[in-house]
Amino acid sequence: MTRFRLLVEYDGGPYVGWQRQENGASIQQALEKAVFAFCGERVATTGAGRTDAGVHALGQVVHLDIARACSAETLRDAVNFHLKPQPIAVLAAAEVGPDFHARFSAIGRRYLYRILCRRAPLALERGRAWWVPVPLNAAAMQEAAQHLVGRHDFTSFRSSICQAASPVKTLDRLDIEQQGEEIRIHAAARSFLHHQVRNMVGSLKLVGEGRWSGDDIAAALAARDRRAAGPTAPPEGLFLTEVRYPS
Repeated sequence: MTRFRLLVEYDGGPYVGWQRQENGASIQQALEKAVFAFCGERVATTGAGRTDAGVHALGQVVHLDIARACSAETLRDAVNFHLKPQPIAVLAAAEVGPDFHARFSAIGRRYLYRILCRRAPLALERGRAWWVPVPLNAAAMQEAAQHLVGRHDFTSFRSSICQAASPVKTLDRLDIEQQGEEIRIHAAARSFLHHQVRNMVGSLKLVGEGRWSGDDIAAALAARDRRAAGPTAPPEGLFLTEVRYPS
């Protein structure tokens, strides 16, 4: 039995999320079907991040074990062949030791959230960014975001169905940059709570609109109450960009 590590990108729009579910197609299910088509083995894939319905990935990491002898390149190409025409691609594959775990071996995760601020609705970027038809103050959002950086109880930015044992997380980075009409929000931490990034983005949008200040963000964090924070940003603007492991 050989363990492989896969680097995967996907458009989350057509799926109910990463995790296999009974109410629709998932990325996990699609990968496992592709592996079965290649080698006839029913494998269980494990992803580094359980992305929600509509959330995309540029750098999801997955591990799986197969008995068939093959090279990592053969596995990558075969899985990609059997995934067609689904919007999922294995970018790279590598053989790893049996102690490697895509989720528990990870020491960092990075997400990107994209907001497009323009009057016209999205055509080419539809489903890949949050369309906001008014300008946002990115500088104010950046200043307010720094209240969230560090080790905190993020109950106010946690989904009510989050299964994490503790709401305490260390947010290493939360930076906002503007490129023309696009606002990009970069978040980095060892791990995140369910909906944490989208809830932080929803609150920062209120700052960008001038409805909230940095003090409001700080007060929402201190409240430790989901009702104190802003709305949940839609999933289509969120991308899992990188998962980091010990070198």
